[in-house]
Amino acid sequence: MPYATASDQTKIFYDVRGGGEPLVLLSGQANHHGWWEGVRGDFDAAFRTIAPDHRGTGSSGAPREAGYSIARFADDVAAVLDDLGIGRAHVYGTSMGGKVAQRLAADHPDRVGALVLGCTSPGGPNAVAADPGIGRALGSLDRAAARRTLTDLMFTPGWAERNPGAERVLGDPGMAAHARRGHLAASRAHDAWDDLPRITAPTLVLHGSDDVFAPVGNARLLAERIPGARLLLLDGARHAYFEEHREAAGAAVLDFLREHPLGG
Repeated sequence: MPYATASDQTKIFYDVRGGGEPLVLLSGQANHHGWWEGVRGDFDAAFRTIAPDHRGTGSSGAPREAGYSIARFADDVAAVLDDLGIGRAHVYGTSMGGKVAQRLAADHPDRVGALVLGCTSPGGPNAVAADPGIGRALGSLDRAAARRTLTDLMFTPGWAERNPGAERVLGDPGMAAHARRGHLAASRAHDAWDDLPRITAPTLVLHGSDDVFAPVGNARLLAERIPGARLLLLDGARHAYFEEHREAAGAAVLDFLREHPLGG
């Protein structure tokens, strides 16, 4: 199994498939690389996809709470690229993975080709916050009810039931409690507002028009704040737009990446 070693010696697992220009796929909070299983084949056909397990998830190491931040996650991605001998790659990050992608593009601009930010937020006081009731519902002691809430945030009613495998985006069930807390704290602490104008990578911002988990206003803020960024809203889509609107979202990402080859 391939592992990179992070600056704090945490082992970061990564999965590589396909061929072509490298494309890093970054999953959401408390999720490992399996987040991408429903759509990954669309990208493997054209790119060499690299999907890390965030520290604390999957087969990666799980340091104590102090070992988690969006900056650390971004540094972990750079360590994976170093381990593979890749200087520069395209990056597609969704949800918390989109926050990691922002930090990677701002702090390691030489490592990022084209950048795709999906269902994510700039964070901090300038971001559009979700309804506080969502956090309370997801933190309910009734775990079945919390899971139903999360499913409803991800998909339109009934879609998950009609599409077996959709539960892959509902979190890593094997994640340790301390790592789960670390992910939540890291995501909440993210604030890239002042750094977004420094991003030089060609950027596509994707978001579901009906996403209330990461309210759609955040997509507009990102597109306005990142120089030259392009915005695409997927009508009727919720947080897991890349699953439920796979055909439209995948085609948009592939077209954008082909428009901005690494050698271009």
